[in-house]
Amino acid sequence: MTSKRSRTAVKTLTWRVLATTDTFIISYFITGRFDLAGAIAGIEVATKIILYYLHERAWSKIKWGKLYIDLPTSPYPYEDWKIKRLRKYLDKKGNVRLARLLK
Repeated sequence: MTSKRSRTAVKTLTWRVLATTDTFIISYFITGRFDLAGAIAGIEVATKIILYYLHERAWSKIKWGKLYIDLPTSPYPYEDWKIKRLRKYLDKKGNVRLARLLK
């Protein structure tokens, strides 16, 4: 289970919009000035977007806490018992050509 870089980038941008809005609002409540709140939010967005992206990429390489599910690579796995059974049945009935299609 891995994440594509594009997924990480989109996740980074959507998080940044939310987090920067929060920073702007808090900065405005503290300073009471829109210009200072905008400056603080602007600096914060530039630094934290890079930090968040690197943080996500680092965590995508860590295996701890991930669940891996081993799924077949085909909807009809080659070694499926039902297919083996059908193949043997077709061989016995003389449908050799049809049985070969299941191999």
